[in-house]
Amino acid sequence: MSDDTSDNNIGQADLAEPLRRALGERYLTYALSTIMHRALPDARDGLKPVHRRILYAMHRLRLASNGKFLKSAKISGDTMGDFHPHGDAAIYDAMARLAQDFNVRYPLVDGQGNFGNIDGDNPAASRYTEARMTFVAEALLNGLDENAVDFRDNYDGRLTEPAVLPAEFPNLLANGSSGIAVGMATNIPPHNIPELIDACLHLIRTPDARDETLLNYVPGPDFPTGGVIVEPKENIAEAYRTGRGSFRLRAKHEIEDLGRGQWQIVITEIPFQVQKSKLIEKIAELIQTKKVPILADIRDESADDIRMVLEPRSKNVDPDVLMGMLYRSSDLEVRFSLNMNVLIDGVTPKVCSMKEVLRAFLDFRREVLQRRSLHRMEKIDHRLEVLEGLIIAFLNLDRVIDIIRYDDAPKAALMREDWGRDFIRATDENDYVPPAETDAQSLTEVQAEAILNMRLRALRRLEEMALLNERDALMEERAGLEDLLENEGLQWDRISDQLKTAKKTFGKDYAGGVRRTAFAEAGQIEEVPLEAMIDREPITVVCSQMGWIRAMTGHIDLNRELKFKDGDGPRFIFHAETTDRLLVFGSNGRFYTVSAANLPGGRGMGEPLRLMVDLPNEAEIVDLFIHRPERKLLVASSAGDGFVVPEAEVVAQTRAGKQVLNVRAPTRARVCKPVTGDAVAVVGENRKVLVFGLDELPEMGRGKGVRLQKYKDGGMSDATTFTLADGLSWRDPAGRTRTESNLAEWQGKRAGTGRMAPRGFPRDNTFT
Repeated sequence: MSDDTSDNNIGQADLAEPLRRALGERYLTYALSTIMHRALPDARDGLKPVHRRILYAMHRLRLASNGKFLKSAKISGDTMGDFHPHGDAAIYDAMARLAQDFNVRYPLVDGQGNFGNIDGDNPAASRYTEARMTFVAEALLNGLDENAVDFRDNYDGRLTEPAVLPAEFPNLLANGSSGIAVGMATNIPPHNIPELIDACLHLIRTPDARDETLLNYVPGPDFPTGGVIVEPKENIAEAYRTGRGSFRLRAKHEIEDLGRGQWQIVITEIPFQVQKSKLIEKIAELIQTKKVPILADIRDESADDIRMVLEPRSKNVDPDVLMGMLYRSSDLEVRFSLNMNVLIDGVTPKVCSMKEVLRAFLDFRREVLQRRSLHRMEKIDHRLEVLEGLIIAFLNLDRVIDIIRYDDAPKAALMREDWGRDFIRATDENDYVPPAETDAQSLTEVQAEAILNMRLRALRRLEEMALLNERDALMEERAGLEDLLENEGLQWDRISDQLKTAKKTFGKDYAGGVRRTAFAEAGQIEEVPLEAMIDREPITVVCSQMGWIRAMTGHIDLNRELKFKDGDGPRFIFHAETTDRLLVFGSNGRFYTVSAANLPGGRGMGEPLRLMVDLPNEAEIVDLFIHRPERKLLVASSAGDGFVVPEAEVVAQTRAGKQVLNVRAPTRARVCKPVTGDAVAVVGENRKVLVFGLDELPEMGRGKGVRLQKYKDGGMSDATTFTLADGLSWRDPAGRTRTESNLAEWQGKRAGTGRMAPRGFPRDNTFT
């Protein structure tokens, strides 16, 4: 009993597995499965398993490029049921992409029906569409029935599928690929097949060629939607050398002359993987928000080709300036990343250079050539064996007829007959003499079977000459194949000939064989300020106490009575120009920038300023004024801390604004005033005034600042700058301007407490 217990414990110990190891092994299995069977393409044929299985299923269904179409649902169903058990929807999506000429440089599927469009519309359901292979796909499959590649069991072991396709051209670079695996990704742009073949031929001639020389044959990607590559050549060379990089791709445009100085821009090609409808929506949004003020309108006049019309706001606008702004603000210019992460041998993922990818393809083509040659030799050997038997039959035709006619076992009799002796024709069954019983065989089973299956019409004397000629031709072909397999140079010559044939097939005479993507210099686009592109017109800026802002046309009377919402009233009103930029200073210490040209019109009540910039609800508007780059500003908080900041450094580039004065609740920003003169006057909530020299304040770009005035209770109420010699002025409650020239009583060092305000100083403790 004890022995049994110990045995059970041993069994349990053998089955036990640490959780860390179990999870690690299972995660590794999942990661490798994702990398090898889903995400990364094979460098040899450039296909992922799902694409390879789709093409093989279509091959088994005999969907040739010149044949009939078949329902897509049938194709995806067969692919799922026999080879790829991952859902027919995913399979159909992959097949539909192979049929889209705007997504694939050389489509592998010929679709009939709605397979989607460049606007981003999805394909129709698989029951409504039909498909067949293209001529390009057939080039990938050529040699599949000649033992060119290995086959492996499918997922359930019922059938076999090719581990890779023979691929007559470097499809990985021709059509590109993209995918995301576990911990890695791939993104390969498409290229031009004739250019890739030229690079391959160069590698055959010069195996140790440098990566840079390949650019003489493959200058860059060739996208199906065309466009213009503006990436510098040195960057392209570096990307192809390392397998990582990016390409700047722009839309192709033309300038149409409309006469009388009028013109418009027509976009004829858009960047790769950019949806035309979303691109138009984005540009329309730029027009609406006036982020490109020199653009008036956009129209889509596309039919089978791309035609997007851009109308400038003025004929005096430079087209290059307009396109430069659109390149920066929209997807008319994109950056396509390169990450050439592939399965270099079908198993190992590796980031490869262009040379490594082409070398992997060429080595694979040599392997395919050797396997097809061996397969052909086996076929020739089999045929030669049959021909030898047929020739013997023709030389001894009468004896063969007697054996077939009178012998009970003609096949065995043919095999053991001595065909080197003379025969006498039998006149009947009794006259027939069967071959002697012996273990020796003069004919093989294959030869005997071929003789028995010979057709009667082949029993012609002239057929013997045809057989002899066929035998001689096959023997000559076999000798050539033997020489080919023994000589590496002959193999590369044969591969070169095959590649030249493929180049001719997919060259300029092939539909879509000509390069579509052009190259150009990006050029230096001058930074033109928006103010220079906006018509300069006078306006009156009005902002209410609740923060509703509008722009009245023209310079109206500032004392004019205006309408506001119930419970609201005027706060800021001043004259400006449409070319001005307005600065908004919030109580949170941030500056916000608003273009005067983007302000709502003055017909209504305007719009909340908080919707135009990201001003928090708890923050108040401290000041609103026109931006003057040459000025300096005095900013200060309610705690009495402040500094001087150049106005040019407070301009914000985003809606979020720019933090300048650092404040922490309950402290708030309170003062923002232009710096004038040589002295600073500060008044606290305790009505004490302090005057000190402006040179005691530091000039900063951002910070808390230094203490302006010291308070026992309360905080700072207001601060201003002035010229000490001219005295300090303010407006009394009666509206009269008073000036105090003798300020010795209130002068002191910065951070002092100060003295009580002069007689007649406003009760709200502010300088006006």
